[in-house]
Amino acid sequence: MAIASLDGASHTPPKTRLSRARQMHWLLAGFLLLTCLASLQIGASEVTLSSVATKLIAGESLSRMEQVILWDIRLPRLAMGILIGGALAVSGAMMQGLFRNPLADPGIVGVGAGAGLGAIIAIVLGGFLPAAFLGTFKNHLIPLAAFLGGWVSTILLYRVATRGGRTSVATMLLAGIALAALAGAVSGILVYMADDKQLRDLTFWGLGSLAGASWTKLLAAAPLIALSFGASFFLGRGLNTLALGEATAAHIGIDVQRMKLIAILSVASATGAAVAVSGGIGFIGIVVPHLLRLATGPDHRTLLPNAALLGASLLILADVISRSIIAPAELPIGIVTAVLGAPVFLWILLRQRGWADG
Repeated sequence: MAIASLDGASHTPPKTRLSRARQMHWLLAGFLLLTCLASLQIGASEVTLSSVATKLIAGESLSRMEQVILWDIRLPRLAMGILIGGALAVSGAMMQGLFRNPLADPGIVGVGAGAGLGAIIAIVLGGFLPAAFLGTFKNHLIPLAAFLGGWVSTILLYRVATRGGRTSVATMLLAGIALAALAGAVSGILVYMADDKQLRDLTFWGLGSLAGASWTKLLAAAPLIALSFGASFFLGRGLNTLALGEATAAHIGIDVQRMKLIAILSVASATGAAVAVSGGIGFIGIVVPHLLRLATGPDHRTLLPNAALLGASLLILADVISRSIIAPAELPIGIVTAVLGAPVFLWILLRQRGWADG
């Protein structure tokens, strides 16, 4: 299951791969800048970045509507897209490295299933909570429930897969499948109990969107995602060594169990926060790392930061498409990422068919 033989670049000299990865870093940074400008420029409103810039250069003051659209709507939405796209892609890269499988994604650690169940519980059963509690947390009940659900499922999965101070990734994978099935069954019961309004909320949340982005949500999610980004910079060498096997990594001096714990908690924090504020957004976490691995090789020291850049860029691009393709209405961003990501994922599977059959 070693990823070194699956990246399509394993026979390229290491110096060439490193140079290619660094070049890719700057290309992706430029791509991110372009998508950011497009996000601020394009929208259902006639207010554009170019018109605002023209006014500011001419010394004119912005209208109240222009200030609200740019500062309170588009900027927090853009920042949220950068954080969530980067978080999902980096989490996917860490999971693929940890499981030594290029088709792994953040959902393996149970965050998606737990977060989804938490959100469904909040939507369907939230009305039974005390009025005082709802008055305080009404606007944050669903994100909070989703985040807690993701964390509880991750901790439960980690405890199941850990015996004698060692965590089995194979057990975690199998337990994750079982946990996802159980969460799906409970979710199905709650969906059956839901009324029409709750079903609409469930559908909208499940498809994902950045429409509810705000500075408040951004400040709540940013620290958790930032911690995950910070941890990823220290995991690159360990994930590279893990590709040789756990025993080899331990002999080299890598604390494999500690690395597993940090990676799992980082993914739980980043993905849980991302899902809590945006809902379910698929394919970013699985497609982005694998595309980069094919392009520049499996070195996680460059793969992880490049994944953050490409994941952020693609999610922002998907968001621009979602709010412009049927403007002034808006498609859920999860639909766009699925339409764009599913063909790429199928191409990856076909490309690896020879490996899978072997």
